[in-house]
Amino acid sequence: MRYRRFGRAGRDVSEVGYGMWGMGGWSGSDDAESLQSLQRAVDLGCNFFDTAWGYGEGHSEALLGRLVRANPDKRLYTASKIPPKNFKWPSRREYTLDETFPPEHIEEYVHSSLRNSGLEKFDLMQFHVWEDAWVEDERWAKKMDELRAQGLVGAVGISINRWEPWNGVRAVRSGLIDAVQVIYNIFDQNPEDELFPACREMDVAVIARVPFDEGTLTGTLNRESRWPEGDWRNTYFVPDNLVPSVERADALKPTAERAGLTMPEMALRFILSDPTVSTIIPGMRKTRHVESNTSASDAGPLPADLLEELRAHRWERSPTPWSQ
Repeated sequence: MRYRRFGRAGRDVSEVGYGMWGMGGWSGSDDAESLQSLQRAVDLGCNFFDTAWGYGEGHSEALLGRLVRANPDKRLYTASKIPPKNFKWPSRREYTLDETFPPEHIEEYVHSSLRNSGLEKFDLMQFHVWEDAWVEDERWAKKMDELRAQGLVGAVGISINRWEPWNGVRAVRSGLIDAVQVIYNIFDQNPEDELFPACREMDVAVIARVPFDEGTLTGTLNRESRWPEGDWRNTYFVPDNLVPSVERADALKPTAERAGLTMPEMALRFILSDPTVSTIIPGMRKTRHVESNTSASDAGPLPADLLEELRAHRWERSPTPWSQ
């Protein structure tokens, strides 16, 4: 495992981190299997773990707390997220701070996340939705400063809405945040345009989420893919999304084959080829996925000619009612 500096927060984090959304209640999730996979990640050098209150209303946070306590000799970097007060994902332009992150709500849910996890502090606390207009309302930043002064949180971050990397540039340039979490993958290359340059200028860490485009970039989905009732992916992979996603993934498969790579390895190493990225957080619920994904760090960036070829697979998308 290789490590990268986490922006101005200063510490080194594993290039491949761990996204814990799937452990909060997706169909097929199992706590014993989740904990085994988490521990395997630690054993392989992973030290960055990203969860949220919204992942099972604290269930995923509780698993992270158990992992930390099981590894007292390891320094694990813990990150969580405050849900918006209106519990609406994603946010909308018209939402105000009072509807999403008033100071008393921020404080309530930071303490809730700490109780869920049994931790005394989160190294990074993020806002689970974001609108750049909120930069103008200083109350959220003042509250986070208070919580940081109390030793309850370390760095402060935002999680940017799907397919809106522009909607965080003002926050980055404001100097009020230490990290941004954004969708970045072979299809979604837009963060390179405005967000990444701002992050480099302000020394803000970048957490790349959804590296496999919710599964399509693993190459395992097809037009008939379905999930058990109640699984979030059924509402995301509606036909308007599933069909073009599968078609685009299928178009990538010959490229991966020529390069002698699996689709997941190519997807992860594409992201790691940009030094602006501090860490990637693929969701991993099985040990074989942990072992496969963490090995991408050892392999390093992709060759320049392959990177150039993958530029042609950039997909311009805009938020829709199903994109969430």
